[in-house]
Amino acid sequence: MAILTRICYHTIMLDIKFIRENLEVVKAGAKKKKVVVNVDRLVGLDDQRRTLLKKVEGQRALQNEVSKKIAAASDSMMRDVHIRDMQGLKANMQQDEEELKTVIAEWRVLMLKVPNVPDMTVPDGDSDADNQEIRVWGEKPQFPFAPKDHTKIMRALDMVDLDRGAKVSGFRGYFLKNDGVRLSFAIWQYALDFFGKRGFTLMMAPSVVNKEPFVGTGFLPQSEEDLYKTQDGAYLSGTAEVPTMGYHMDEVLDKKDLPKRYLVFSTCYRREAGAHGKDVKGLIRVHEFYKIEQVILAEASHQVSVEMHEWLNCNTEEFIQSLGIPYHVVVNCGGDLGLGQVKKYDIELWVPGEMTYREISSASYFHDFQTRRLNIRYRDDEGKLQYAHSLNSTAIPTPRILVSLVENFQQEDGSIVIPEVLRPYMGKDSISK
Repeated sequence: MAILTRICYHTIMLDIKFIRENLEVVKAGAKKKKVVVNVDRLVGLDDQRRTLLKKVEGQRALQNEVSKKIAAASDSMMRDVHIRDMQGLKANMQQDEEELKTVIAEWRVLMLKVPNVPDMTVPDGDSDADNQEIRVWGEKPQFPFAPKDHTKIMRALDMVDLDRGAKVSGFRGYFLKNDGVRLSFAIWQYALDFFGKRGFTLMMAPSVVNKEPFVGTGFLPQSEEDLYKTQDGAYLSGTAEVPTMGYHMDEVLDKKDLPKRYLVFSTCYRREAGAHGKDVKGLIRVHEFYKIEQVILAEASHQVSVEMHEWLNCNTEEFIQSLGIPYHVVVNCGGDLGLGQVKKYDIELWVPGEMTYREISSASYFHDFQTRRLNIRYRDDEGKLQYAHSLNSTAIPTPRILVSLVENFQQEDGSIVIPEVLRPYMGKDSISK
């Protein structure tokens, strides 16, 4: 039907069937994720949709029959009778189509709000405060002096200018300078070399992205307030996950090419709406940043998704270990999961200046939540079309990584020791005045 969008059409095909057959599971999943959605209302609307659709299709069939009778009529009187019948059919069908259009509009809004069901191993909880620590790595540095935070260290070394950043770009604006820039480029190049050895296809993705990939990945309509929107109706992406998932939109992939692994660099933009005053110090939470993202499309297997999820997170852990920065891993509770995530890990780095851990990476898997919306499929061994499974994980974000790196490797004289693996890219062992 013309009034259905492509996304709406695909959710009719399969998602609603799963919802109807697993109603209590879907309700429990929404409750665990703290997502408010009226699933009973959705099912009621779906009943109306099915009834009206059947009725409209029957009227169309009848209309086709009357059209044939008009064409075959042997005299004008009989033709006029059939024409009057056709006019009555059109009037009734127009009324039913308008009602169907209204029902589908509300149905579609609710369909887009239904969250994916979280894995049974996801802990209960309301927010990130309820995430559970599952692993700790590294020794927290013990300084024989009063450690400084990254803003004081980097300002003293002329690596950042936050005041002029705010003057030019507004709240959370910044200029990286001199060795702040060199250190960022060193991290990027090292990350490309480190992750590039693990079978990824390297890409640079656009940050200006049409609406459809945002809806398909689950960032719209729920997170619209956190997105920058252009005057042309596109949005600025906050992660390379969005454009990369749109890369294979409406495609049928070859199973032998799965899993597809992408390592994607992009500029990222987030309004941080509702986060005023939260983590505002220095480079911890900014509006514009850079990120290298791992994105995977795999076969439709829960076991494969679980294995790839662990592999992605392990990649980033090993990268952080090579830098020598202490961290821990938490499994996210239900209330801290996004709409489409089945399960998520966060890696949080130790920040000495705050005596706490700060998130640096998230690794998630989605089953076919995103690919169903984006119509990314492949043919299985029996030739049957299946929706692929999707996963993603941060490889490394800048400038946030600088916060922990600078603070953990600070020296009493105000200098910074450069991690050994970065020295070939920096051309020196330390940053000092």
